[in-house]
Amino acid sequence: MIYDQETAIKTAKSLLQINAIKLNPKNPFTWSSGLKSPIYCDNRIALSHPQTRSFLAQKIAEQAQKIYGKGYVVAGVATGAIGIGVLVADILNAPFIYVRPEPKSHGRQNQIEGQVSAYQKVLVVEDLISSGKSSLNAVKALKKEGIEVLGMLGLFDYGFDLAIDNFKAENIQLHTLSDYDHLIIEAEKSSYIKVHQLSVLKSWRRSPSEWQPA
Repeated sequence: MIYDQETAIKTAKSLLQINAIKLNPKNPFTWSSGLKSPIYCDNRIALSHPQTRSFLAQKIAEQAQKIYGKGYVVAGVATGAIGIGVLVADILNAPFIYVRPEPKSHGRQNQIEGQVSAYQKVLVVEDLISSGKSSLNAVKALKKEGIEVLGMLGLFDYGFDLAIDNFKAENIQLHTLSDYDHLIIEAEKSSYIKVHQLSVLKSWRRSPSEWQPA
């Protein structure tokens, strides 16, 4: 869910300006889930751009304060949201932890890295939400330790119905700075994508699991 329309537009523009959005309809990207996609949002590139990363972190921090107030731990979902999560925690002057996809196979075998107690409240920060599976895996790891998860704030959401259903099933509130719809609108305005590419991207978004490159 988009919390602020102006921020959604500015975020989409920022990601396009730093070339974080990659298009390859003829040779689509393969996600970890096996899904084929003509578009890839590499939000980690934002970390290499001081002005962009500061803007994104500031907006997430502002939304965090408006929605949840203060007095919680910020948790980044490894690995993509560790960088932005640290920046957000710094702005909020909040403790920071991060959650691995699974426990380490050596050492202390931690899945949650950093110090957090069961009585503390946690706000999860994510960089990208597709199906929501990996994001909610982090939520489940936190809940398993008796930690109260307030909700999740992210940079970008593809807006899949599957993700919406998954978050509802876990009773987790999700807000993102921007989403696929805003991105496509701004990409078309700026001529970042061509007319023929636009039709491909819209076709993929309607049925990503059935889409095949032409």
